[in-house]
Amino acid sequence: MVKKLLLLTLVLSPLALFASEGAETDYDIVQRTVNFVIFAGILWYLLADKIKAFFAGRSLDIQAELDKVQDTLKASSQKVEDAQAKLDEAKKLAAEVVEGAKADVDVVKAKVSESVDSEIAHLSKNFDDKIAVEMRKAKKEVVEQVLEELLKSDNIALSEEELANIVLKKVA
Repeated sequence: MVKKLLLLTLVLSPLALFASEGAETDYDIVQRTVNFVIFAGILWYLLADKIKAFFAGRSLDIQAELDKVQDTLKASSQKVEDAQAKLDEAKKLAAEVVEGAKADVDVVKAKVSESVDSEIAHLSKNFDDKIAVEMRKAKKEVVEQVLEELLKSDNIALSEEELANIVLKKVA
């Protein structure tokens, strides 16, 4: 269709160019318009395939870039979803660790409390035993001192038999 139109324009163009002899106007708008149409037709005939190929290639390039951007967007959104899932999993793990730590702290507190109570009871018993031993030592020393004073003093005359009875009473 375009070729037929171009051929018709080429055939009729000399008529239009030479038809201005009878007109006395100085307007050459018709000739210029015809020349422009012929020029545009020739350009179209020569460059139409290249222009169509250029724009088709450009469209494909733009589509490829768009696809690449969409793929990148999908990959980014997938990474965001994966990171969110890992974050949720990490939060759950952290909560479990905190609960486990609390349970361990309670167990350790109970063991330490039991150990402290046992140690306090042991120390208290040792203290009571030590007091009893010290009391016996103190009594023994007091008894020795009193006996020495009594034996050294001349005021009290005790026979060996009386002294033995006193010692036996103290021991018993």
